[in-house]
Amino acid sequence: MFLIENQPLAPLTTFGIGGPARWFAEAATEGEIEEAVAWSIERKIDLFILGGGSNLLVADTGFNGLVLKIGLPGIETIDSGGQSKVLRAGAGVSWDDCVNYAITANCAGIECLAGIPGTVGGTPVQNVGAYGQEVSTVIDRVRAYDRHSGAFVEMSAADCSFSYRRSRFNTSDRDRFIVTRVDYRLTRDGAPTIRYPELARALMETENPSLIEVAAAVRVIRRNKGMLLVEGDPNCRSAGSFFKNPVVREERAPEIAERSTGLSFTRKPPQYPAGPGEVKLSAAWLIEEAGFHRGYRLGNAGISRRHTLALVNYGEADQGGASAADILALADQIRAAVRAQFGIELEMEPAKVGF
Repeated sequence: MFLIENQPLAPLTTFGIGGPARWFAEAATEGEIEEAVAWSIERKIDLFILGGGSNLLVADTGFNGLVLKIGLPGIETIDSGGQSKVLRAGAGVSWDDCVNYAITANCAGIECLAGIPGTVGGTPVQNVGAYGQEVSTVIDRVRAYDRHSGAFVEMSAADCSFSYRRSRFNTSDRDRFIVTRVDYRLTRDGAPTIRYPELARALMETENPSLIEVAAAVRVIRRNKGMLLVEGDPNCRSAGSFFKNPVVREERAPEIAERSTGLSFTRKPPQYPAGPGEVKLSAAWLIEEAGFHRGYRLGNAGISRRHTLALVNYGEADQGGASAADILALADQIRAAVRAQFGIELEMEPAKVGF
């Protein structure tokens, strides 16, 4: 294991924000993960696991411990017979490369998740989802290092306790497991999932769209919202969706609609089925109704000009870009306004590191 001291973390995140790691290393094998964990335990220092850096906010003071970047490679398909095929990928593989591999092999199940930044290892942690799909519906097994037992374990989807943007990896067992590999059970020669209204509209003129065409349409939608990483686009210096779409009891939806100010695109909150008797509301709608518009700025921290749900670091770091404190101040301002108007507490989606 090769250690680097005082490694800047801002360049390793999509936000481009944060101080240095006291120590930094990259693991390309499971053995290097064991070595890093043992090193941190021996010295009694904190350990943070870094993937693609796309869903986190690093403190301005950095992280006073060891940051271990997971770089385990490898991707293959395994013929499991019948209509399914298992796609096996190392935790360090780019998630978008994984999607491309699947659709090129004509395997359905993750085509609507195209264009999402990050790595394979982060997908079960956040139960990544978008445009009508979630990885929890296709994850077959997760291999991980259990820091409690000091052994590698393999877990089924049921073992992972998945729910909306949640799993045991970011709730009850946060910091316990280090994901090293994920197996996705996909549908061989399957039809694409086109249930999300915005995606369906984008494909209205495409007859029998292929998996590749659906993935391409998703990327266009994401790019138009500033949710696709494009070099030089200031709207992309973010962690994607900063707030989770809140889930509320179904009977609350009419009451929330009555509190509408008419500032957003519709007076009725967009809602989608969640659990039994529950609906998922649009956090973007709540934010706009609370008086925040696209392009709103609080210094160098602001809301994306393309999507209300993304908070953005406007300005380059060497020219006084936004700090982590700036981003959190803006987030607190938004949350307070939504709470005051709707009685709903918005939950931050990115992980906070070093706070």
